[in-house]
Amino acid sequence: MVELQHGADVFFLLIGAILVFAMHGGFAFLEVGTVRHKNQVNALVKILVDFAISTVTYFFIGYWVAYGVTFLVSASALTGAAGVEGFGPQGISLVKFFFLCTFAAAIPAIVSGGIAERAKFWPQCLATAMIVGVGYPIIEGAVWNSNFGLQADVFKGMFGANFHDFAGSIVVHAFGGWVALGAVLKLGPRAGRYDKGGSHGIPPSSIPWLAMGSWMLCVGWFGFNVMSAQSLSGVSGLVAMNSLMAMAGGILSALVIGRNDPGFVHNGALAGLVAVCAGSDVMHPVGSLVVGLVAGGLFVQMFQLAQNKWKIDDVLGVWPLHGLCGLWGGIACGIFGLEALGGLGGVTLGSQIAGSLLGSAYGFAAGLVIYTLVDAAIGFRMSDEDQRRGADLSIHKISANPEEDVRMGRM
Repeated sequence: MVELQHGADVFFLLIGAILVFAMHGGFAFLEVGTVRHKNQVNALVKILVDFAISTVTYFFIGYWVAYGVTFLVSASALTGAAGVEGFGPQGISLVKFFFLCTFAAAIPAIVSGGIAERAKFWPQCLATAMIVGVGYPIIEGAVWNSNFGLQADVFKGMFGANFHDFAGSIVVHAFGGWVALGAVLKLGPRAGRYDKGGSHGIPPSSIPWLAMGSWMLCVGWFGFNVMSAQSLSGVSGLVAMNSLMAMAGGILSALVIGRNDPGFVHNGALAGLVAVCAGSDVMHPVGSLVVGLVAGGLFVQMFQLAQNKWKIDDVLGVWPLHGLCGLWGGIACGIFGLEALGGLGGVTLGSQIAGSLLGSAYGFAAGLVIYTLVDAAIGFRMSDEDQRRGADLSIHKISANPEEDVRMGRM
């Protein structure tokens, strides 16, 4: 029975890893549908290559920074057969790595949407390695492995409870969204976006592709949230219900506040899911619905302000979607997770506010530092002429529809 339990946990976590891995296809197609046609190939290649770089970097460096575990031991030790400390039976530690690696790789995937259409390819690859190798594992280890004593000495010592982030509203989404803001500010707007002091809107290339990306992310998110339990004994249907209710709330508020705009509707679902991650295991479903409703409206309003008033050219709106909705989710866990509001308790508002603000500030600082270093070393921004041609031809020498381009004499 013990062996059966170990095997079941391995399979359970493996399915979760596969679901979150599939979300990266969602990131890709969400970006493909939002950018102009001349940048679609670049969006697809970036997400896939970023995932590969993230995997290798996290394997050799990032996982060790976060958890103090290295995989440079024998295969027998990796599967737990040799009784080496740090590796569970039947390779459970390996699927845990796979699962957490898909979380780490989500950070550059988030950033990719913000810097789309004007970032050079190889500098972004270098930035990905720096984010996943050092930047992200520091916050991951601090929150999920209690590194640096922050949980015990700061949050619990000062506010009465550990900072609670069950599935990454802060560790993954807020961190990634605020890193993206730093990158976007360093990069500057796309050529022609704000010429002559005005705001010149750039329409998406494909609503169906955008919608496909949103659907893929929504489906995979139930692996992202529910399987963050990391074992069958810890899984809870409450997490699934809360994720569902927050998603619905995000859709409905984005529909109303966004005045039926399909881009807002499909991103509203993601806003709700981002916000519910932190407290999905402790909140009541009604509380989760409220969290999603607020997140959907927050995304719509802040996307419009950032783009039109503040002139922040964040192409997919990843700062309002992940950065601000993630920040809201971390704080909301300290409100709707309280027993007085129907939650399971074990959280405090003070810890959630402090942890959420610290995580977001760290993400913004990390983004500014990493992208400033990359820009100084090898340059970050595509030339205006390359932007005019599009990243597909300028970087990859091929368009999304090469046969049609040859037929029409465009290549």
